[in-house]
Amino acid sequence: MGVPKFYRWISERYPCLSEVVKEHQIPEFDNLYLDMNGIIHQCSHPNDEDVHFRISEEKIFADIFHYLEVLFRIIKPRKVFFMAVDGVAPRAKMNQQRGRRFRSAKEAEDKIKKALEKGEVLPTEARFDSNCITPGTDFMARLQDQLQYFVNNKLTSDRSWQGVRVFLSGHETPGEGEHKIMEFIRSENARPGHDPNTRHCLYGLDADLIMLGLTSHEPHFSLLREEVRFGGKKSQKRITAPEETTFHLLHLSLMREYIDYEFSALRTQIGFEYDLERIIDDWVLMGFLVGNDFIPHLPHLHINHDALPLLYRTYISVLPKLGGYLNENGHLNLHNFEKYLEKLSEFDREHFSEVFVDLKWFESKVGNKYLNEAAGLAAEKEAGSKKSKKREESALCLAALASANKEQPEEEEEEDEMFETEFRQYKRTYYMTKMGVDVVSDEFLASQAKCYVEGIQWILHYYYHGVQSWSWYYPHHYAPFLSDIRNIASLRLTFDLGRPFMPFQQLLAVLPAASKDLLPQSYRHLMTSEGSSIIQYYPLDFKTDLNGKQQEWEAVVLIPFIDEVPFTACLSSLLTTCLFCLVCLQPVQSVYSLFYLVCLPPVHLFSLLAACLSV
Repeated sequence: MGVPKFYRWISERYPCLSEVVKEHQIPEFDNLYLDMNGIIHQCSHPNDEDVHFRISEEKIFADIFHYLEVLFRIIKPRKVFFMAVDGVAPRAKMNQQRGRRFRSAKEAEDKIKKALEKGEVLPTEARFDSNCITPGTDFMARLQDQLQYFVNNKLTSDRSWQGVRVFLSGHETPGEGEHKIMEFIRSENARPGHDPNTRHCLYGLDADLIMLGLTSHEPHFSLLREEVRFGGKKSQKRITAPEETTFHLLHLSLMREYIDYEFSALRTQIGFEYDLERIIDDWVLMGFLVGNDFIPHLPHLHINHDALPLLYRTYISVLPKLGGYLNENGHLNLHNFEKYLEKLSEFDREHFSEVFVDLKWFESKVGNKYLNEAAGLAAEKEAGSKKSKKREESALCLAALASANKEQPEEEEEEDEMFETEFRQYKRTYYMTKMGVDVVSDEFLASQAKCYVEGIQWILHYYYHGVQSWSWYYPHHYAPFLSDIRNIASLRLTFDLGRPFMPFQQLLAVLPAASKDLLPQSYRHLMTSEGSSIIQYYPLDFKTDLNGKQQEWEAVVLIPFIDEVPFTACLSSLLTTCLFCLVCLQPVQSVYSLFYLVCLPPVHLFSLLAACLSV
């Protein structure tokens, strides 16, 4: 999914970015890359709202292959055709995958229940469980086999495919599809003799592909995707036949020009060299602050509430004072980033000032001091040992202020003091209710700030250089306030690379109990048995929180995070007793491949073998 609502905002702000794909009017491309999971989802469950819908596996595979043929025929790549299926993702992504799969299973169950209550007769065939589109399932193993056969058949029977290097990175290769594609592009760029004028076309549905494409700094990079109609009803059936689909090409070369124009005022304002490539890097960084698949959005910072223009205005006002940029090729300049956030944090007070007006009216009616009396009492208890000192400091400050400016009305001073008090309490209430903490201490806020900055750094490295840590993840459902992300310039951010989960471990980490049949037989009881040591990770009922969003699919899914240590310990003990079952009967779930499957026509294969023998 990437960044929710980002694509719509980009399309409306920069309307000339996209062009409708028309036959015989398509630019020439050297390389075509497909983020395959979007195609798999479209062809397997086009209408989740229809509980009567059934589709066979043979039909799914046939539709996928047809989609591939049409996309290849539209773009006609001259050199490379790269297909990437999602493999095991980093832990940071698994939290989002887990929430999405739990929600989809619950929604499907609710729809079936409502249909039965209405007296509808459902088909006897089992419905397609979209959660099977997860690395390590039998469905993905069969799809991989069929894809290999399809690609080899096209290479031997279709002349248009011959002469093109064809790569298939399957579900057994760790990494998200789009990031495996970017890793391939980076590796090709590092090869001797690389053509810097290579023309790239990347197909995919995720909005963050715009950011990924820009991080490559390639001058000729376009995105291909289906037409998106905003404001449509969710119950509308998606068009699955590619012949009936309107495709759009989004040219990142134009996006680069738009960004240059967006920040053109900086050309005459900064005291160092204006570098568009560095401006683009900072633009990518700012896009992460509205939330994505790896970290939650900052409080009240929503795209549909003009968060991005706010980020850009702040950047233009702050950059001339910094002496450098925020994002240094995927590495945070913590000093500059802290200054940027310090200016941006004014948004917290501006937003609360609107709340404060309502709060004063409410207090005039009911006489309560706090937005949340229970939270206020807890906050006062937490700060009990420091109250007398704070009162003395506050009194001294007020006295000094009064002596410096005797003309200032005492009422204004009291109102400012009340505003700050209520603002602090407002944030305390957020942390207590959202994060379940009893004490909002300085240490707690410092840990929240560090954790969030770690998340930004992890994402930057992921987008620019690949996985920095397979085991790192953001351990909270919510982000801290901007005004609480302070004192970060001296932070030391270190990450342990670790290793990806095995496919069967990821299945247990992201699937709900409703999808237990997708697991190897010997593992299913871990999701349902009361005696399971990890049963707490599979709640049958859970809450969701819109947290300022409008659509249910944007809601935070409040399920527990996987604790890797007891989780892997449980699986290791079971693996010892079930090793024969896993390795001999279901090997695909217990191993992963570290290599791409490379499909080459005979002439390229011969050349490759000759090159290897000559080394």
